[in-house]
Amino acid sequence: MRLLKELLPHLCVDLTSSVSDLRALFGGHASSCWLEIGFGSGGHLVRTAAENPNVGFIGCEPFVNGMAKALAAIEAQGLTNVRLFEGDAADLLAWLPKASVGRVFLLFPDPWPKRRHRKRRFISDQRLAALARVMQPGAELRFATDIDDYAGWTLARILPSPQFLWAAEQKASWMTPWAGWRETRYEAKAKRAGGRPIYLTFIRR
Repeated sequence: MRLLKELLPHLCVDLTSSVSDLRALFGGHASSCWLEIGFGSGGHLVRTAAENPNVGFIGCEPFVNGMAKALAAIEAQGLTNVRLFEGDAADLLAWLPKASVGRVFLLFPDPWPKRRHRKRRFISDQRLAALARVMQPGAELRFATDIDDYAGWTLARILPSPQFLWAAEQKASWMTPWAGWRETRYEAKAKRAGGRPIYLTFIRR
């Protein structure tokens, strides 16, 4: 609770302000800015930020428990290259400057498996358009899921898009994690339950 009151206000992205250069959030020192949507407890976000100190990271997470865990890790490691947004990713995407993000992570998002709930999945034509607006040409969208149906759903919406290119060349491309990848807690849980994660990389044209 202390971190939510004391640290979060210093790291929180303020949507009532405006920036033309996203690197200004990091004192202008970031060589690039990356975005993680739905970071859970912050394990991947914090680890990747620590490994890339010259990159500015924005993490978006609507749930307070995940935010609290991420704040604890950020404080423990003394990270200065992370900013957080506690809210709806759609609002954050609308605020971000055009062509300002060099990489986006969407890792094991809620699959909303029931047919009547699938419209709630993050990947949609509208969200892809929003992502395309804020991503730089050549930027990567990294998507991981252990739900085959969600992988198919995502491909069905991205492949026809003139704004994204699927970078896969062979089966190993989507069965193998990215270089330097470390298994997330959710990923480990899914594997224990028999899940088979899929790793998709899309390039902003």
